[in-house]
Amino acid sequence: MDDLKSIRRSLQLLCLIAVFVTAFFAKDLILPILLGFLLALTLSPLARSLTRAGIPSGIAATLIVGFAGAIVLIVVGVAAGTVAMWSDELPQMGAQIQAKLSGLAQTVETVRRATEEVQNIGAADTAGREVSVRQPGLLDSIMSTGVTLGGTLAVMLVLALFLLASGNMFYIKLVQSFNRLKDKKRALAAVYEVEQRVSRYLLTITLINAALGICIWAWLFALGVPNAQVFGVAGFLLNFLPYIGGVIGALIAGAYAVITFDTVGYALLAPMGYMFLTTLEGQLITPWLIGRRLEMNTVAVFLTVVLWGWLWGIPGALIAVPFLVVFKVICENVEALHIFSNFLDSRRSMPPSDTPPEPPRAT
Repeated sequence: MDDLKSIRRSLQLLCLIAVFVTAFFAKDLILPILLGFLLALTLSPLARSLTRAGIPSGIAATLIVGFAGAIVLIVVGVAAGTVAMWSDELPQMGAQIQAKLSGLAQTVETVRRATEEVQNIGAADTAGREVSVRQPGLLDSIMSTGVTLGGTLAVMLVLALFLLASGNMFYIKLVQSFNRLKDKKRALAAVYEVEQRVSRYLLTITLINAALGICIWAWLFALGVPNAQVFGVAGFLLNFLPYIGGVIGALIAGAYAVITFDTVGYALLAPMGYMFLTTLEGQLITPWLIGRRLEMNTVAVFLTVVLWGWLWGIPGALIAVPFLVVFKVICENVEALHIFSNFLDSRRSMPPSDTPPEPPRAT
């Protein structure tokens, strides 16, 4: 019996490793699929409301996904031109920052010279064996990234469209998978609870981040920062990255403000205001709006962001928290996984399990 348990645990560990290996190498395939499911979960309450109003599910899904796609295109269009312009001006920006922060620049220059001396010592031993590798140009990198991003967004939107247009088909198939009426009710109630709580969380967080992006744009625009709308978009996206997203955005805004304004003191108002807004959102607004039930252990959130960031880079870090919320809600509704939901929850003690809500009225 002990040997059987050991074999079972070893197989479970191997399966877990296989999942992460597959996720690492199949990023381009899995990422748009996950984004499509998350988008469908977020928009499902809106689609169901339109269906109840008498609009066919296919038309409702097309309207909602089309509106979401238009917003994505507008956001990308607003940011793309400025980013392309910045890519041509990066050397000049670096020189301007170095000139403004002359004290720090002298220290950096000293370190650079010492590094070059060490490299020259090593180069003397490897003379004649040096191989020059031509790196891809900046334009090629931007084009490649644009093609990949476009494909990901297309798959995400089309998959979300199909999922929303299917209506209650998947719920009906789930009910048909069980034999006993009691099991049918429990499964359907659990699935609806997962959908309701996750969609409420994702939609709320998206709206909060959008409002934060608008506030960041307004603050930087009031200071006179050029292209403030780009930082508003960046603030919206980076806020999906807990803890470090706000710091990254503030550093970028601060660096650009140093280039723009004559005095460093006035330029520091940009990152200070950025950090104030993100701190206000993270410590007061978001906990108040999403409630205690969906708050998660900060250690679990941080480790999840690190893990998915290691696997998939920035896209993985951005979807880490929404994915963790989905996993937590599923664990709360599956008795065998309650131990995981207990560790993920931020509360010191878990309250008794709530009675699953009644499924929404069928359409």
